[in-house]
Amino acid sequence: MSDIRHMPEAPTHSAAHEAGDVIDRHRHDDHQLIYLSTGVLAIRTARGDWVASSDRAVWVPAGVWHEHRFYGRASFHTVGFPVATTPLTGNSPTVVAVDGLLRELIVACTEDGLPAAESARIRAVLGDRLRRASVQPLRLPTARDPRLADACRIVEDDLRTPRSLAELARAVGAGERTLTRLYRTEFGMTYPQWRTRVRVFHAMIRLAEGATVTETAHLCGWATTSAFVDTFARTMGHTPGTHRSAAADRSPHDGR
Repeated sequence: MSDIRHMPEAPTHSAAHEAGDVIDRHRHDDHQLIYLSTGVLAIRTARGDWVASSDRAVWVPAGVWHEHRFYGRASFHTVGFPVATTPLTGNSPTVVAVDGLLRELIVACTEDGLPAAESARIRAVLGDRLRRASVQPLRLPTARDPRLADACRIVEDDLRTPRSLAELARAVGAGERTLTRLYRTEFGMTYPQWRTRVRVFHAMIRLAEGATVTETAHLCGWATTSAFVDTFARTMGHTPGTHRSAAADRSPHDGR
């Protein structure tokens, strides 16, 4: 695509971003690890949408175009890895769980003016920890079939309104069995599973923007706050309140 900027080297740095900031579509010749110690970042690629936040980083392999949109005030950290020294494998973006040690290693690695010898030592430990980190599956895959893409767009444009698969099929001019098959073959999940994932995905963003847990439950289509809290916790491993606090808190490292 002609509007993709080619930035050969993936930078290792940290930066502050405001809610609504966008980094346009680009690609690197290096691999890149993207992490937010505060705020939430939606990362879009040709293969789907991903979320980076305080408890999950996104690994973007070399050559994959990606673009960013920030939600909430964000502390943005990126670490570039030459293709010959990659700690992770695969040619598709990957969400990596970030524990306390991994978080501190990423933040330390992206400090300004870090001496080369110290940087090399931190990177060595960071690579070891990445190889052991658990991979998180949360992403929104991109539909290839136009009927499936239209169905997904209808749902995402109005998360508050529950729609049956039969309603969506009629709206996009496809049979219900056809749409069921498309969700299975393209996304590897059922329509209800995908709808839950998309609602959790958008809930992460709403919480980072400062919405309360109750407001987020309503905006993203849950009938009750308790149902939202239960679903979010089962999907993410922590409550929406915890996620909201982590997105907003600033650590002593994040004043840059």
